[in-house]
Amino acid sequence: MTELASRPEGLLDGHDPVEVEALAGAVGPSIDRALDALYGKLQRSEPVRPGDTAAPCKAHWCAELEGDSILNTEYILMKWILGQEQQPEATKDELDRFERCANYIRLLQREEDGLWGQYPGSPPDISASVKAYFVLKLMGDDINAPHMARAREGILKLGGAEKINTFSMFYLACLGQAEWSACPSIPPEVVLLPRWSPFHLDKVAAWTRTMILPLAICTALRPVRELTSEQGIEELWVDPKRRSKLNQSWDTSHPFGWTNAFLTIDKALKRAQRMGVFISREKALKKAERWIVNRVRAETTHGLGAIFPPMVYIQVAFKALGYERDHAVMREAEAQLDRFFVDMPEGREDLCRIQPCFSPVWDTGTALYAVTEAGRRRESDETLAEICDWLMEREIGHVGDWVNNLRPGDREAFTRPGAPGRDWGCWAFEYSNEWYPDADDTAMVAMALWRAGGDQNREAARRGVRWMRALQNDDGGWAAFDRTRDRRWMEHVPFADHNAMQDPSCADITGRVLESLVTCGVSKDDPCVRDGVEYIRSDQRDFGGWFGRWGVNYIYGTWQAVGGLVHAGEDLDAPYLRKSSQWLHSIQNEDGGFGEDADSYFDESLIGRGPSTASQTAWAVMTLMYLDGPDDPAVRRAIAYLVRTQLTEDTPADPPRLTIGEPAGSWHEEWYTGTGFPKVFYLRYHLYRHYFPLMALARYRRLTEAAASAS
Repeated sequence: MTELASRPEGLLDGHDPVEVEALAGAVGPSIDRALDALYGKLQRSEPVRPGDTAAPCKAHWCAELEGDSILNTEYILMKWILGQEQQPEATKDELDRFERCANYIRLLQREEDGLWGQYPGSPPDISASVKAYFVLKLMGDDINAPHMARAREGILKLGGAEKINTFSMFYLACLGQAEWSACPSIPPEVVLLPRWSPFHLDKVAAWTRTMILPLAICTALRPVRELTSEQGIEELWVDPKRRSKLNQSWDTSHPFGWTNAFLTIDKALKRAQRMGVFISREKALKKAERWIVNRVRAETTHGLGAIFPPMVYIQVAFKALGYERDHAVMREAEAQLDRFFVDMPEGREDLCRIQPCFSPVWDTGTALYAVTEAGRRRESDETLAEICDWLMEREIGHVGDWVNNLRPGDREAFTRPGAPGRDWGCWAFEYSNEWYPDADDTAMVAMALWRAGGDQNREAARRGVRWMRALQNDDGGWAAFDRTRDRRWMEHVPFADHNAMQDPSCADITGRVLESLVTCGVSKDDPCVRDGVEYIRSDQRDFGGWFGRWGVNYIYGTWQAVGGLVHAGEDLDAPYLRKSSQWLHSIQNEDGGFGEDADSYFDESLIGRGPSTASQTAWAVMTLMYLDGPDDPAVRRAIAYLVRTQLTEDTPADPPRLTIGEPAGSWHEEWYTGTGFPKVFYLRYHLYRHYFPLMALARYRRLTEAAASAS
């Protein structure tokens, strides 16, 4: 380790025998350090609302899921909409939390232009900047203070408050800073539409489904919390007339296209609301209310969708419906949202941030996979057995919204009353989200349990296989939450600018599902596997990579796609896979690592380009090991990068701005390498920098030892 670490970055060329021997001797100790540090991050309690006592549970992993400033800003804006920003509605502890949230918003302000972005190093984001400025003004910051003046100037240069996205405009409308006519119309009558209609709740993405109805209630009832002129943000509008107009323009290049069609429908809906012609409005509101209440039952979920946006919107919508704060539904919604708060380590108690959700099943399944790659198994590791048991306790047998999109035969089999025994199971991302399990988590957990060994583990994995097979789309691929198809016209709906109106097949999830199916005993010749292979092949880009829907970006997508293809038995010498190998070789950085900026979602010249990161290097080198084996020089250089950059006792912790340190045995990673919604919202998973490099190092050791034994 010492000899390798002392060599300059990029020196290892993959051929020098001395360097190769040094690398071989360094990998084992590096894996041991990573395992010790990863086990040191295990938790045995679930997060609770601030001030409550944690309840013990079995060992699992759940690291912070870090978003951007909009989480803090939207939380505070929600509190102002609800009238809970000051005493007596706000307690002393809550007031302190608001101030600490505001401090964190101030900390994220960009030095170069006074604005806010979607992740460190990103371009400025107009929606994030307007909300941050608004919150800081509400918190008492003087608009003539230098940081506020710079923010205001930057916002106006970007086009003003009229340029924010539609979900941000809802907050401004609720606080009287924009007219409700500036928000897209979402009539609650959508809940009454028959299933054969083109726009039905079952046909939009699961995360959109949980947001639409609370927003529909708001657009129907149009709640407004009046502010004083001194509290408002009139100064952020370039054209005050735009405060009453939808911020989407007529598409003159395609006058008969979907955009113009939906803008016309939006105008008609608003006119109908003004005229009061929605005779089914009361019925729709009641059904929307019942739909939501059914999906926030504490025994099935920790909040609506178990994710931040609908957990905010439900409180605003239900207040508009007349629910008081002490109502059981409102108390539960508030408590579950408050669990997301993250307190900073000692020395930064003045800061506080909120995460968009919890990721325990994803973190635990992925970490378990990495641990099994390092050779540990259930029968010989008591802690690992406890981790497996925790995952199996999270197996979902509840029939959620996903069942509505299954083929008729599968739907009947999954819901048939009196069946002798459930032969399917699935997993969700969070601690409790039984309405919305997903294929990605189910695939990861099923194969991790299978690899960990044990009859009970493998029976659970087989149940996951049964569920995943039922969710395969007609195009051969898998989406995240539902069996569905690509309805691209939906992306033109006026409130679709969160860039995720629907949830079609994607190569990264399809690749992981294929790996999981084959790992868990499904034949490579099975029709569902072959159809999945054909989908992935059809989705490859000309340069050889695959788009990353859930990770940044083509490095992630290519890793997942190739992994599925290789497990499905594809020929490694096939020209299309050789093209993937050539692309990865072409983007390796001089230091041996790999990186890709999230701006690659906007700018194709940045595809595969960016500073080296631990997680992206791990994804790339695991892909190269699939395609070219462990002796490839690029593989050795990437493995050397991971060994060389592993944190030691003498390595400084993360920069103070980020406030979170890492132990020896892990890796530093400031960049956001997780994707929530491409071009809109990105994530920094605090365990990505740990379990993915461990996974890559362990695989390298396994493959090199197997090659040595074979020779």
